[in-house]
Amino acid sequence: MAETLDTGGDQESAATRFLERFAMIMSDSGYPRMAARVFAAILTSEEGRRTAAELAEQLRVGPPAISGAVKYLMRVGMITRERDPGQRRDHYRVDQSAWYKAALSSDEVYRRFEEGAHDGLAVFSPDTPAGARLEEIERFFAFLRSEVPGLMHKWQELNTVPKDG
Repeated sequence: MAETLDTGGDQESAATRFLERFAMIMSDSGYPRMAARVFAAILTSEEGRRTAAELAEQLRVGPPAISGAVKYLMRVGMITRERDPGQRRDHYRVDQSAWYKAALSSDEVYRRFEEGAHDGLAVFSPDTPAGARLEEIERFFAFLRSEVPGLMHKWQELNTVPKDG
């Protein structure tokens, strides 16, 4: 059963527990552990952005760990870097369209699995157990590749509809 956040004086520790749980979900899904922690820290910050020094202090890690994590997160499009006019410190912000971009980029991964399975069918006949599994993989990833663009279009439509307030 999911744990709910405290609303009283223990809000900070509840927020920290949530941050670590969310980071664990990301880590279990393939994101590097420190990058997941940094992403969760920025995501849950009041201002929606953090400096490297703020992240290091909050997560109790050294600057090199933060540096590697933000480089990774920027490379995969999960965060952006910004600087206030006249300031020397960079701030990192969660890219609001990060999940959308991640889903779109999955097409390349799906294509590689589909093509890999197709190549395997040149070795293993679909009449063999291995070939049957490869054929199913090929069909599955072809299906995903055909469905994801429509889902992304639906998301864009839902996301641009004015919200009742």
